[in-house]
Amino acid sequence: MSSEHPDLPDLLYGTAWKEERTPALTELALRMGFRGIDTANQRRHYFEAGVGQGLAAAYRAGVVTRADLFLQTKFTYQPGQDHRLPYDPTASLSDQVAQSMASSFGHLETDYVDSYVLHGPASGYGWTDADSEVWEAMVTERDAGRTRFLGVSNVSLRHLEQMVVAHLEGPAFVQNRCYARFGWDRDVRLLCRERKIIYQGFSLLTANVEVLRHPLVTDLAASANATPAQVVFSFARAVGMLPLTGTSNSEHMTEDLASVHVTLPPDAVQAIESLAG
Repeated sequence: MSSEHPDLPDLLYGTAWKEERTPALTELALRMGFRGIDTANQRRHYFEAGVGQGLAAAYRAGVVTRADLFLQTKFTYQPGQDHRLPYDPTASLSDQVAQSMASSFGHLETDYVDSYVLHGPASGYGWTDADSEVWEAMVTERDAGRTRFLGVSNVSLRHLEQMVVAHLEGPAFVQNRCYARFGWDRDVRLLCRERKIIYQGFSLLTANVEVLRHPLVTDLAASANATPAQVVFSFARAVGMLPLTGTSNSEHMTEDLASVHVTLPPDAVQAIESLAG
């Protein structure tokens, strides 16, 4: 997908909000052809140990090996967690990062992840000293070989610009919820393009229900013999995004993966890009 990251999958499978279905759906996604799995050590919205159970089942069945996969998990601050914490809340933030990573390894039965993501900065208003401490601890994890890449999620342009001002090493990935009505997060995507950061877009379908019904998209789908969802994923790739999908429907999994074969003409990409101005 990218000359710098040739081994990146075309689509990530998101495992949030699946609870007891997580093991079966993770295994199903792998059987359907997904090779990128996104999770988080945040029991409130993810069942990371369930992801690990799904991976183990797929390994046992010979569907994939660990080396075939791109595994991404996240460090989540305490305010984003419920009572089921993956670290000691009295520990320093640096220690919490190390404890959360070790806990993720236990859940996922691995000794490295491909991408480790800060699951949203501490404040919605700007990059803080706490974020810098966590980021430096994440760099330490990377330098020790426990992750290949680092990322940040749920960030604003301001967060990213302040990260640069703080002279911190930039992320390899930015993962944001992507709304058409806010210009598909264009400002953040532009900074990512300038800095060779790969933008991961999530909620591309659920956040943009009106786009899936828009005549532009339904007409493009009809002419490309594709579904509106495939058109959105094809658009996302055309503008440099790595899309996530969290579908629990095997038919939709197949369709979402097949969206790599849907190519939109440049004027169609531009028209979708400007749907929300």
